[in-house]
Amino acid sequence: MRFLKFGPIAMLAGMTLLAACTPSEEGSMEKQETKKATSPTFERLKELPIPAPTAKKVEYTAEYHGKTLSDPYNWLKDQGYPEVNDQPVIDYLNEENAYFNAFLEPKKALVDTIFEEFKGRTNDQDSSVPWVENGYEYKSFYKEGEEYRTYSRRKLDSDKEEVFMSVTELAKPHDYYTMGDWEISPNNQFLAYSYNTNGDERYKIVIKDLNTGELLSDELSDTNGDLVFGADNKTLVYGRLDDERWFTKSVNVHSLGTNSSEDKIIHTENDDGFFIQFDMSSSEEYLIIASGQSETVETFVVPANDLFATPTKLVSREQGFLNNVDHANGYFYIIANDTHVNSRMAKVSDADPSYDKWETVIAGSNDLYLKGMSVFKEFMVISFREKGIEKVTISDYKDSSHDIAFPENVFTISLGNNPEFSQDFVRLNYTSMITPNTVFDYHVGKKELQTKKVQEIPSGYDKSQYRTERIMAPSRDGIEVPVTLVYHKDFKKDGSQPMMLYGYGAYGSTVTPRFSTLRLSLLDRGFSYAIAHVRGSDMLGHQWYLDGKLDKRMNTFNDFVDVARHLISEDYVAEGNISISGRSAGGELMGAVVIQAPELWSSVNLGVPFVDVLNTMLDASLPLTPPEWSEWGNPIEDPVAFDYIKSYSPYDNIVARDYPPMLVTGGLNDPRVTYWEPAKWTAKMRELKTDNNLLVMRINMGAGHFSNSGRYGRLRDYAEEYAFTLLSHGIEE
Repeated sequence: MRFLKFGPIAMLAGMTLLAACTPSEEGSMEKQETKKATSPTFERLKELPIPAPTAKKVEYTAEYHGKTLSDPYNWLKDQGYPEVNDQPVIDYLNEENAYFNAFLEPKKALVDTIFEEFKGRTNDQDSSVPWVENGYEYKSFYKEGEEYRTYSRRKLDSDKEEVFMSVTELAKPHDYYTMGDWEISPNNQFLAYSYNTNGDERYKIVIKDLNTGELLSDELSDTNGDLVFGADNKTLVYGRLDDERWFTKSVNVHSLGTNSSEDKIIHTENDDGFFIQFDMSSSEEYLIIASGQSETVETFVVPANDLFATPTKLVSREQGFLNNVDHANGYFYIIANDTHVNSRMAKVSDADPSYDKWETVIAGSNDLYLKGMSVFKEFMVISFREKGIEKVTISDYKDSSHDIAFPENVFTISLGNNPEFSQDFVRLNYTSMITPNTVFDYHVGKKELQTKKVQEIPSGYDKSQYRTERIMAPSRDGIEVPVTLVYHKDFKKDGSQPMMLYGYGAYGSTVTPRFSTLRLSLLDRGFSYAIAHVRGSDMLGHQWYLDGKLDKRMNTFNDFVDVARHLISEDYVAEGNISISGRSAGGELMGAVVIQAPELWSSVNLGVPFVDVLNTMLDASLPLTPPEWSEWGNPIEDPVAFDYIKSYSPYDNIVARDYPPMLVTGGLNDPRVTYWEPAKWTAKMRELKTDNNLLVMRINMGAGHFSNSGRYGRLRDYAEEYAFTLLSHGIEE
């Protein structure tokens, strides 16, 4: 089954922090800055010779805890949201887009060059490694020039291959199209899939009879996109969204051929602070339903052959811990942080799965962070992280286990497509900062890795031309923060070359060291690229995440700034020659650090940024606000949380001073980071900044959190963003 994790689930973005340093902190930072390379002398991007858009100011105040909050750009939130048809709002967004396009037009040659580089590294007819499931061999592939995948299968005793789904064909009538989930019924007759056509993440589900090629009359709307067939081939499990809010209100069972109004609810969630996830166990004997928030998960199981049976509760929310459950060979296997912050593994008989019967299989450890598991009939795969380094162990359910050896020291490993419960290998996805995405089959009996596929880069790639390393950078409170770097072998560690520094740091979600064909366009132009694994992620364990949330949120932003200062002091880069980038929660991070230390950055890319933290957390009517209170705090009820969030919320802390060039992006239909967050940030920043450095905003008027849905449309977006970064360093080709 999929490993269900609560945190960065269909949620907003992340947080940000304006850190006003105490005198002692200033002193510690001065020590870090004693060794400083020469600052760059290139000309920064400047505002265009045409007038920049100016958003009107409309007086708006609100009272909380006896304090007045003023927000003259509150009007940019359309009061009819999620419908956005307020003409002044649309006019302002169009003006900003026109200004962005005016910046872009004379730079089109650079954007085209980068876009062609991206395309040249993209296998136009890329195909997946085939996988076997329930008597068929499946594969997915791109046809030449197409934006979306095609899926085909063949029966194992036949040579005939048939296309059962072309996403390109499905997407043709739409400007925006994303697949949510798809699944084929156990008898191989029906295909169910979910899709979305505007980016708002409210998915529609339809069902196709693969014998006739016709769609059934069944149509399920307002779903979360997830779906699972019942064992009887006649029922489909799906998540039904609340009518007004973006949380899954219930888990429903639909009987094929009936009206959705007749669907039966098997689980309901009444607390809109909890998110529901569900899937079949790896054994396919149980449907597992989990409802959770950042630190608590309630888990139920239902027999797969009797979906209307009363669910059995394995863990209650009152117990207050994270857990993830799978099933194999008569036992439920559970990863839970009930006895240790870094989690233990337990098992319990499915005949009596009460909590007091749980047996510890792997005890919690300060040194090993237990991340996940995948169970098979004859063995299980367990993933750990040890001091930020990935580790995978194979266990035979008895006393025998061994680690898989991988070819590099710093890498990213994840489970690949393993749909069969009974198999003698495990498929793994492997990558590093310099190693293209690789698919391995690990043959358990032989203890051998077999390479099934290495990412093809048509324009060529020579791994020997690049270097990667992991270093530790001291934060101001003495904690050492991991940093992963990559650069061309000719990189000079003398502070003379530009750097891209990336970060996220929220929900326990970790930016792991992965290969990127896009990044080569920076490395080949002399950039180094660094990822700051700041607190708020779980790079160094679950406590690393806890130390970057709620009243410790400031650590995330301080870590990022202090990583930059350390890289400067070690001559990787010079002050003012660092471009920074982050999306969503990472966009919030960008807003926080550009306010805390604007002098460090050459440019800032704020992607769908969660920068209006306080106002969003004060608006309980927004669909994703209540679930976020466990991550950031509830400023409506708690005056201490109100003051703390206000102290770092990027939008609330913009002041009149100089800032570096900024590119801000968003999507009109984004349900996670609503469009008015980047819009309000841009309007207020444009009003208060005292420099003439370029500030541009690109709002996709027909998409959501993930911008363009087609692969080449996304590459065009990225090319524009990379062009902005390069130009901020005086690089024009």
